[in-house]
Amino acid sequence: MNWLEDFCALAETGSFSRAAEARAIAQPAFSRHIRALEEWVGADLFDRSSHPTELTAAGQKFLPLLKQVMADLEAARIKAMAAHAQHGASLRFAATHLLALSFFPKWLTRLETRMEVGAIQMMSDSFQACEDLMAQRRVQFLLCHRHPQVASRLDEFAYPKVCLGTDVLVPVGAPASDAKGEPTHRLDGDDAVPFLAYGSTSGLGRIVASQLRYKPMHADRIQTSFVGPHATLLRSMAIQGRGIAWLPDMLVHEDLQDGKLVRAGGPEWDIPLEICLFRQPSDMAPVAENLWALVSA
Repeated sequence: MNWLEDFCALAETGSFSRAAEARAIAQPAFSRHIRALEEWVGADLFDRSSHPTELTAAGQKFLPLLKQVMADLEAARIKAMAAHAQHGASLRFAATHLLALSFFPKWLTRLETRMEVGAIQMMSDSFQACEDLMAQRRVQFLLCHRHPQVASRLDEFAYPKVCLGTDVLVPVGAPASDAKGEPTHRLDGDDAVPFLAYGSTSGLGRIVASQLRYKPMHADRIQTSFVGPHATLLRSMAIQGRGIAWLPDMLVHEDLQDGKLVRAGGPEWDIPLEICLFRQPSDMAPVAENLWALVSA
C-alpha cells in the first residue's frame, strides 16, 4: 500500500522531492519504493528524463486502474471501521489558516442546526499542505479559497466541490500621514509600488500572481518588498505602511471601516474569490456523506 500511495503522489506532483515531502519520507527511500513497484509491475512507470517527471504509457494505463482499486480499498476500510467502532463516524477537515479561523466556526454552527455532526478533527495549514493531506486521504474535506481561472491539483484530478460563499481580494495599504484617507502607496500613480506578497505555498498567492497579469499596470512597477506565508501577517505589515497587499475582504473589512487600512486602488483591481469545500472522490463515513449531501443541496 505504501508503494501504491507513493506512486499516486509522484503521478500528481511530477516531482520526486515534492512527492517524498508529501509522503513524509526521505527521497532516497521514496525512489527505492518507486523502483521496487516498477520491478513488480515489470515496466517503467515514469519517464525520469522529463521535467516534471511524467508517466510512461505503462504508467498512464496503470494509474486509473490503481486509483479505482485504492478507492475500493479505502471504502472497504471505512465501512469496516464504521461497523466496528463509533469513531468511524468522525469528520476530518483541512482548511487554510484564514478560513479555519474566520469562516469555519460560524459555518459549522449553522450546519449543526441541521444535522448531528459529532466529533471533528481540524487541520489548518497552507493550501499546498492541505492539498497534500487530501492526496494522502488523511482528511475527508478541504475548505479553501478558489478562483475559477486558477486550477489546483484538486481541480485537475476532478475532486468534487461545492461553493459555500464568496469573498474578494482587495488591494489595501496604510493611510498617508496627512489623515485625509489617501493611501500611502497607490496603484494608479506613477511611482513604484512596494508589494507584500504571499509565499509560494499559499493558494491566495497563486491567485494574486495569476490575476495581476490581467490588471492595468506594468509589472515593473510592482516591486516585492516582503513575502509572508499567510494573509494575517501581510495584514499586519500593510497596517505598518510597508506596502500594498491583496487581502480577503473578510479579513480587512473592519480595518477599512476603522481607517486602519485604505484601498490602494478602485474596484477594477479587486480579485473575486469563491469559498469552496472539496471532498474525497471515494466513499466516506456515513456522517461525512450526510454532510456532503446537505451542503450540496
